[in-house]
Amino acid sequence: MVWDEHVDPVVTPRLVLHPLTPAEAERVAARTPEPGDRWAPGYPREDDVDGARLFLAACAASGEPWPFGTYEIRRREDGRAIGTAGFHGPPDAGGEVAVGYGLVPQARRRGYAAEALRALLDVAREQGVRCVTGDTEADNTASRRTMSAAGMQLVRDDGRLAHYALRQPAADGA
Repeated sequence: MVWDEHVDPVVTPRLVLHPLTPAEAERVAARTPEPGDRWAPGYPREDDVDGARLFLAACAASGEPWPFGTYEIRRREDGRAIGTAGFHGPPDAGGEVAVGYGLVPQARRRGYAAEALRALLDVAREQGVRCVTGDTEADNTASRRTMSAAGMQLVRDDGRLAHYALRQPAADGA
């Protein structure tokens, strides 16, 4: 697997979505930071570890998934990793892709998750993705608010999971 050093981070007003390298993903999966890693307390969470493992499996199976990979969410103010956000693989034949995100508890309730999700939605639109989906446990009010705040709409609630989607035109307006 070859890492493309030219993958740019996604920068928002308060965050940097840093594309994880395979080496960084291995450290997250093993929960073993190197001296230069700036991890906030509680990072990586179990979901971050799972996401890093899925990212590594995708890289091993088909190469780099960029821009549809896993991003480490870092605060611009101090560079600390506070969670991850990313795509669950490339878009399918119909132009649909799924997203996920999560933050350490200390970083929640500040709008960071919605800011990161809006940035992922922009990446998807720029890549011509027609529909972005996400889901959360039906009783996870915070995550439901995050998806709504980012512009996604509830499309189904089966009592266990709430399913959200954002159907969007391609960046070229087509």
